[in-house]
Amino acid sequence: MMFIHQRFIALSALLLALLLAGCGTMDDVKPVESVNLQQFMGDWYVIAHIPTFIEDEAYNAVERYELVEPDKVKTTFTFNDKSFNGEFKEYNPTGFVREGTGNAIWGMRFIWPIKADYRIAYLSEDYSETIIARNKRDYVWIMARTPIIEEARYQHLVQQVEAMGYSLDDLRKVPQQTLAERAGPD
Repeated sequence: MMFIHQRFIALSALLLALLLAGCGTMDDVKPVESVNLQQFMGDWYVIAHIPTFIEDEAYNAVERYELVEPDKVKTTFTFNDKSFNGEFKEYNPTGFVREGTGNAIWGMRFIWPIKADYRIAYLSEDYSETIIARNKRDYVWIMARTPIIEEARYQHLVQQVEAMGYSLDDLRKVPQQTLAERAGPD
């Protein structure tokens, strides 16, 4: 019995050490200093991302934010799955703005009670481009107010993502149609 107890303690200590080693020592992703929530609301086109499993083959991805309370953001995430004509998907998580963060860190809840880390890590002065990051550096979203941006702007945003400590191996451009292409023929 003593042998089993000692093995359990040793195995538990080993597992704890492995978990702590996996946490790494990378600093938190620094959010922007301040976000004007009213100005941030509206449509954001996903230009590129390291995707979650639900958006792995997203086309025409758009994230829409609507402030419903001073610290609560209704979110509508839509895209076509696997092609421009693919199945239309919609998800409706809720964003909860964390107090004392200049409105730049949110908890994004898809399933109660879990709130995923959501950091506005880059925001252009005119609120036309943003990068949403996570401390785990597992997912990232480059977004803009238009579905298409200039290649030089895109490369600048990719460099920002890399400077945050992300590996670019899994970063992929999201296929986007222009607004005219989405509207179709008259």
